[in-house]
Amino acid sequence: MADAPVRTGEAPRQPAEQPSLKRVMGPSLLLLFVVGDILGTGVYALTGQVAAEVGGAAWLPFLVAFIVAILTAFSYLELVTKYPQAAGAALYTHKAFGVHFVTFIVAFTVMCSGITSASTASRAFASNLSEAFDVELSTGVGITGVALLFILLVAAVNFRGVGESVKANVVLTCVELSGLLIIIMIGLWAIGGGEADMSRVTEFDTQGQGVFGAVTAATALAFFAMVGFEDSVNMAEECKDPVRIFPKVMLSGLIITGVIYVLVAISSVALVPVDQLGEGDTPLLQVVEAGAPGFPLKIFAFITMFAVANSALINMLMASRLVYGMSRERVLPGPLGRVHPGRRTPWVAIIFTTLLAVGLITFVGEVPALGGTTALLLLAVFSVVNVAVLVLRRQPVEHKHFRTPTVIPIIGAITCAYLATPWTGRDSEQYRIAGILLAIGVVLWFVTWMINRRLHRSQGDMDDPENLGVGGPVN
Repeated sequence: MADAPVRTGEAPRQPAEQPSLKRVMGPSLLLLFVVGDILGTGVYALTGQVAAEVGGAAWLPFLVAFIVAILTAFSYLELVTKYPQAAGAALYTHKAFGVHFVTFIVAFTVMCSGITSASTASRAFASNLSEAFDVELSTGVGITGVALLFILLVAAVNFRGVGESVKANVVLTCVELSGLLIIIMIGLWAIGGGEADMSRVTEFDTQGQGVFGAVTAATALAFFAMVGFEDSVNMAEECKDPVRIFPKVMLSGLIITGVIYVLVAISSVALVPVDQLGEGDTPLLQVVEAGAPGFPLKIFAFITMFAVANSALINMLMASRLVYGMSRERVLPGPLGRVHPGRRTPWVAIIFTTLLAVGLITFVGEVPALGGTTALLLLAVFSVVNVAVLVLRRQPVEHKHFRTPTVIPIIGAITCAYLATPWTGRDSEQYRIAGILLAIGVVLWFVTWMINRRLHRSQGDMDDPENLGVGGPVN
């Protein structure tokens, strides 16, 4: 997100003329970007928990989550090709409904999802660090302590400033992908050698709640592994011919990751009994140990650490820049928009988002609760985006763009909204976490509204909500 100019009095937020972004991304680089955004913490940390919900058929919730994600992806495709700007859900919400508070809530929800995702990654990082260095951190205090130190390190890197590039994303994607391909290859080798128990793959252990209820509850958690595809819309202004290449590339990226997740889930339950797979925050390390005892476990642990560390850093970067943007747009207190004169980074926003992450790691801690909250927040945003597509049909544009069949956003809105409800068996703790985070945002918004009113300034004058419109969390 580009820095907003310093405002003096009622000076305009942006200069009259801004240079356009350089269009450097073709189909191949965009595909790697999409795949890289989706891969990560979700499948590395939550495969065991998904299996614990539904039994050996753990691949099914990942498949259902993929279907729900691809329905919403169709809505994003219509919007990004209709408005090919570096924006996201906040921009689409603002264009569809024009209510500043609603736009703020969507943007703040996206920000919160990034923090919960980074907190999930921090916990997973600590657990894998324990395995990689043979350090006994089995107690909750030990894992929490390492996770806190890690999130503070992320904050320090964030403060220093990180230059993200497409080439770096290619390297990170290859590392993340290599870990999952190792799991798949180990699984295929074990299956071919008759060392895997394929009978578990079709078994359901629903713990008395019925197959539909168990699969729905597991899907609500597995959806965390599918988030990230929506973030690619921020690259629209840097893509060559986005209207033409985005539909094929985004759908291809989702299909690739969906296939990988299903194969990883099958390999996992075929090699490790479900009751063991659901223990701890390092399920895939158990798979490697069971299927390839001679494989250097530390190498895989380092791959996992690298994957989740990258997720945490990118999500905290996104969250702090979103808070900065909302402050610059006068919908959050002004001090949150302060930039360090030397590092040129939003240091107050970084402190604010880091404190929220510290609170989550300290008082929540567990990966399923944090990952489930991330999915909950994003499902709510996706519901709004699916509705926005239908509303914006009344605002045609001059250029040709992708148009999804009307029934798809309708089904997408219904399924996303349903998966966000308690009817799925979602843990009530996730609603408490989400509620507290959003309540903090509403309080800050109200304080800012009172200050603006006292100073006779307009509240939430988001003429250019691109300043808020970054995408969701990545895995």
